[in-house]
Amino acid sequence: MEETRKHVFHGRRKGRTLRAGRQRLLEELLPQIRVDLTEDRIDPAALFGRPVRDVWLEVGFGGGEHLAEQARMHPDVGMIGCEPFVNGVARLLSEIDRGGLDNIRIHADDARDLIDRLADASIGRAFVLFADPWPKARHNRRRFIGPENLDRLARVMKDGAELRLASDQMPLIRWMLFHTINHPDFEWTVRGPQDWRSRPDDWPPTRYEAKAVGGGITCVYLAFRRRRRETA
Repeated sequence: MEETRKHVFHGRRKGRTLRAGRQRLLEELLPQIRVDLTEDRIDPAALFGRPVRDVWLEVGFGGGEHLAEQARMHPDVGMIGCEPFVNGVARLLSEIDRGGLDNIRIHADDARDLIDRLADASIGRAFVLFADPWPKARHNRRRFIGPENLDRLARVMKDGAELRLASDQMPLIRWMLFHTINHPDFEWTVRGPQDWRSRPDDWPPTRYEAKAVGGGITCVYLAFRRRRRETA
């Protein structure tokens, strides 16, 4: 089997001590729905115990509010969430347990390790919402959206698949917009200012977004489409 290269992760992995119930979910529920990375190539649709019409991927799901709501809204879609922050994983596990959500799988570590294992053209929608902006110039290369990770996403996304990005930090918005517009495999689907000023109805809010809006900060929502692959 091909050796997996471990990526260097920058950021917090654990916060305050977990309540007993959430610690139990980490020990008992997470192993049941964790994505196994021992395979060379993972067919994401095969991760679920029943047929799903599509598989969507969220990179850095935070507290899991958006991912859990998408799972409730689309029970016929398999959801994969990546999040290395243990407290966020525990929060999502509580939502899964409470709501009986059987269409979520979790990779509780660096998203790149998972994406590198996914089969080509196997993801129908991807989300990177309110990621760490890494505001210092020397840390810009730590931002998830950039040439290398856009290459990764382009490989695993189906033709016509949607990539949704959002942030309340304008330097990060400009960064993501620049790199994604200039990537050959993605096209911005914008038709007018309302497309980036207003969150679509099928785009559930996150607690980070709510905090920003509550503080009077404007959020920006970007949607891109994976261009069709050229055929020989």
